[in-house]
Amino acid sequence: MISEILIFTNGNATTFPAVTYGAWLGALLQTSVRLVGLDEDPSPSRIDEETHPLEAVFARAVEAFKQAGAEYALEVVQGQAENAIPAYVQGKETLALMGPLGRPPLKRLLAGRSFRHIMEHVAAPILYVPQARLPLKRVLVCLGGLGYEETARSLGTRIMLAARAEATLLTVVPPIDLDYPEARQVGENWQSLLDTDTMIGKNLRRSLEVARAAGLTASIKIRNGSVVEEIQAEVKEGNYDLLCMGSPRSSNALRQLYTPNVTAEIAEMDLAPLLTARYARPE
Repeated sequence: MISEILIFTNGNATTFPAVTYGAWLGALLQTSVRLVGLDEDPSPSRIDEETHPLEAVFARAVEAFKQAGAEYALEVVQGQAENAIPAYVQGKETLALMGPLGRPPLKRLLAGRSFRHIMEHVAAPILYVPQARLPLKRVLVCLGGLGYEETARSLGTRIMLAARAEATLLTVVPPIDLDYPEARQVGENWQSLLDTDTMIGKNLRRSLEVARAAGLTASIKIRNGSVVEEIQAEVKEGNYDLLCMGSPRSSNALRQLYTPNVTAEIAEMDLAPLLTARYARPE
């Protein structure tokens, strides 16, 4: 249950699409929003100045919240986003919205993209908004076959129902070099996977049934090839307004030692808003 929507900004203009999206989402879900300004270069002499980078974003944000009819609050915290966001979100039942932080290319090269670090250390759902694609009409839900998408799909369903958006459930069959019966059946029948008795085929049928039972207009899409490249191609071809993807349980998950973090790679392409939530293993 989400009690509040948190929107994070460091004052960079690249973060404002998240503000716009948060205002719309707060009104849509009838949930209060809180804009958290990150003062990454704290100085008592600057914070109250009109030239402080947070001032312009806060002023525009208030207008956006009022125009959308969203209940809102404003707050400023000190610290670098990579550390301040995980610390602020910890223990809260919330949805965290953020956009690109506008880091210099050299810093991204040396330290990596901020979103990847934040995603690995935030347990709450995250909505990454490089651009505000509104109104919401078409949503791509990426099914990985391991259940990591369940939490993101649940929240995404709530948003899709409220916005009356259509869902496409996508699974990508990567090149298979393992020689065992299930793998061969998947590789040879990927175009008709929905009709097979494979684990992936069963998961597709169940996912479609769950989506339709929830009241969504949903369809299945199956692609074959590199997972990241096929998701990227589908997003561009399908002109989707929102992506829903899962992520491993934590940055220490064993699976991350030998497979790429597909969610982070797709997010960093800045294709569309991306909703992700960490996989929570049933107790």
